[in-house]
This record gives sequence, C-alpha cells and structure tokens, in this order.
Amino acid sequence: MSATSPAAVVVLAAGEGTRMKSKTPKVLHEISGRSLVGHVVAAARELDPQHLVVVVGHASEQVTAHLNAGDAVRTAFQAEQNGTGHAVRMGLEELGGNVEGTVIVVCGDTPLLSGETLGALAATHAADANAVTVLSAEVPDSTGYGRIVRDSTTGAVTEIVEHKDATDEQRAIREINSGVFAFDGRLLGDALGKVRTDNSQGEEYLTDVLSILREAGHRVGASVAGDHREILGINNRLQLAEARRLLNERLLERAMLAGVTVVDPASTLIDTTVTYERDAVVHPGTQLLGTTHLAEDSEVGPNSRIENTTVGTGARVDNSVTLSAEIGAGALVGPYAYLRPGTRLGAKAKAGTYVEMKNATIGEGTKVPHLSYVGDATIGDHTNIGAASVFVNYDGVAKHHTTIGSHCRTGSDNMFVAPVTVGDGVYTAAGSVITKDVPAGSLAVARGQQRNIEGWVARKRPGSAAAQAAQASSQETDGQS
Repeated sequence: MSATSPAAVVVLAAGEGTRMKSKTPKVLHEISGRSLVGHVVAAARELDPQHLVVVVGHASEQVTAHLNAGDAVRTAFQAEQNGTGHAVRMGLEELGGNVEGTVIVVCGDTPLLSGETLGALAATHAADANAVTVLSAEVPDSTGYGRIVRDSTTGAVTEIVEHKDATDEQRAIREINSGVFAFDGRLLGDALGKVRTDNSQGEEYLTDVLSILREAGHRVGASVAGDHREILGINNRLQLAEARRLLNERLLERAMLAGVTVVDPASTLIDTTVTYERDAVVHPGTQLLGTTHLAEDSEVGPNSRIENTTVGTGARVDNSVTLSAEIGAGALVGPYAYLRPGTRLGAKAKAGTYVEMKNATIGEGTKVPHLSYVGDATIGDHTNIGAASVFVNYDGVAKHHTTIGSHCRTGSDNMFVAPVTVGDGVYTAAGSVITKDVPAGSLAVARGQQRNIEGWVARKRPGSAAAQAAQASSQETDGQS
C-alpha cells in the first residue's frame, strides 16, 4: 500500500436500474469487455485499498456470483434500498463498523472512472486534511446536476445545491457533484448515525453527511476530475452506448500511442483486456475482444472478430472469426475462416477460405487451404489437406479424434471418419472416405470404381434437354469421323 492508499473503497451497486428496461441488473451490463461494476472494481483496485467491498441488493445472488467469477470480491447485502447513506452504512458494517483512515465511496455504474482520477481524489483528501473530499467536474452544461458551491477565499466546499433548489447565480456554476467521495473513516461512521430520513423519499442520503460534518467544524473540499466524462453514470441504453463509445476511443488511443496501427478507429472495437505489441495492424470493421493478444507485426481484419485469441508475430487474419484460438507466428487465416475454441495453428500454417476448425492442433507449415472442416484433430508439420475435406468427428453420441502425420498430401473431397490415424508421408486419393488407419508412406484409395453406362440418358430421359444435347453431340462426333 502507498501512503495515499485508502483504508477502504465502498462500491454502491444495490440498485435495480429500472430505466435500463432489462432483466439484467444494471451494473452487470457490459461495455468493452467488462460489466459496469467490473470497471469500477478494476479502477478501485488500482488504489491498492486495504479493504474493498461492493454493496449489493437487487439480484444480489446474480451480482455476487458475477463478482466472484474472477478474483473474489467482498460484498455487503442491502436488503432494502433505503438510500445511499444506508448503503454505505451496510458496507462499513461488513468491515466491522468504523474504519480508521480514508474511505472512498464510488457508484457501481460509472465505468469511465479511472484509477488515476480516484488516486488524485485520495491524494487531495490527504493533502488538504479534509473530513470529506468530493470528486467534482466542470461540465459544459450543468443542467440537472448538483452544483459545488465554494468559499471564495479558502476554496472549501460550503454546500452542494441541487439544480431545482439553486439560485440563478448558483445555476451558472459549472462545477458539479459526481457522487464519488473520500471520507475520514472515523468521522464518516459517526455522521452516518446522525443522518435523518425526514425527506420526500424517506431515505438516508449520503450527501447529508457533508452538512453534518461541516456544521461540526470539519473541512469539506473537492478534487476536480481532469475529464468530466469520467463521472458519467449509466441509467439507460443510450448512456450505455455513449459510455462504450467514449471508453473505446480511450482504449484505441492507448493502443495507437503504444505503436499499434488502427486504420479506422471509428469502425474498430477493442476490449479493455486486449493486449498488443508494436507494429500490429488493425484494419477496419474489426472487433478485438476478451484476452486477445496481437504480437508484433501481426495484421488482423478487415471485418474480423478476434476473441480470446493469441495472434502470433507476423500472422495474418483476414475477414474471419476466431474464438479462444492460438495462431502461430507467420500463420494465415482466411478470408472467411472460422477458428473455434481449442484451435492451435502452428507457425506458418494456414486455415484458408471457408475453413472451420475446432479443437484442432495444426502443425508448422501445414495448410488447410479451403472449404474444409477440421474438428477434434491433430495434424503434423508441412502437411497439405485437400479442398472440401471433412473430419467426421461425431457418431451421434460421442466425439472422436483424428490424427494425421507430417508431410502428408491428402486429396480433395476426403472424409476422415474418426477415430482414425494417418501416418507420416501418406497420400490419399481424391474422393476417398478414410475409415481405417493408414500406415506411413502409403497411398490410401477408398472409393468405388467408375462405371460409365452409355446411352442411359436417351433411354431414361427421352426428349429432355440433356438427351437432346447428347444427341447433338453424338451427331457432331459422327459427322467428324
């Protein structure tokens, strides 16, 4: 923990979010690879707090399960949503009551809030020795927001005035309250016990703590966010889309400054968990999702969805979808390929046009150029799989594995009926259905002998266009003989 690391961060995530008009709790809606509350928790963890607790209420089991899907997060249950002050009190009770040190309170629906801004709030709070420090922001239009009113001499916050209660002079103020606070933990615990519910909503308001502490002679200050957009809360789908756009712009800017070429940022999506190396290139219409990693000199897109995939140095993915796959250095994917989970494409290998792969390991330099399905298979190095090949892995009950060795040349329109093993250096004839193991160095031919029945069309389809064409061809041939 650093000198300014807070004793605790309390995240408020108990509300239902009815304006989202969704069966999904508001804080679980996702943008850029994380839920709304997930973004807030990630920002809070950057502060390295001694304690982190998320207050849950509506759909608490669902929210708690989501929070514990990765690194476990401590939660406090607010059975009835009796206001923000009540929610913070539930959070502190989960931590054993009063907390010594700085307590930061943040809303669970502010996904653009950065750890850097929260760190600046904590630093200002400590430096100014405040009882409360409000995270504020200067906005172009403050209509509808609570205004921060300061003492003209000391700069201390004297009050927060809601828009409906503000005078004309106060409405001209552009500094607004974000709903994010840093508190002296001991003073916060005492003040919460004095918060009343004699208001129109009958709730405990956290903002009442500010006036309680100020009237007791304690200083209330503010820390101004560098970018007012960070404090945006999400209440409906329009705001969700706007937050996604803003966060996507931030993430793409970070990637480009790190040396990634993004040809058209306006048509490119990137998750916050994506990583990359310099000189990677991203073409228009591409989505980079999940834990995807782009290695140096890799090139993806256009019009590709790359999810939870490692793209190796110098590899190329063109107009394709890859899900939980590994693409080796210098490998080629697409156009119009589909790599499903468990696919591991070796260095300089190829999954070409209209090729689908699933749970398949493809060796170095091996090529599956076009129109094929490779499922539950292992293929060695420098093998070529002919066009229109199918690895028949499912018998209606269970999946089975196919193994093909190195330096093989399999013919077009082959069926490999698993379980089957094809040895190194094998050739297979076009149109073969391989149902038995093939020893190394063999030629496998598994197809019926061709038989031509002459005159069949004239006898079975007399008068048809085919019969007429055959008759004309025959007459032409006879005339030339």
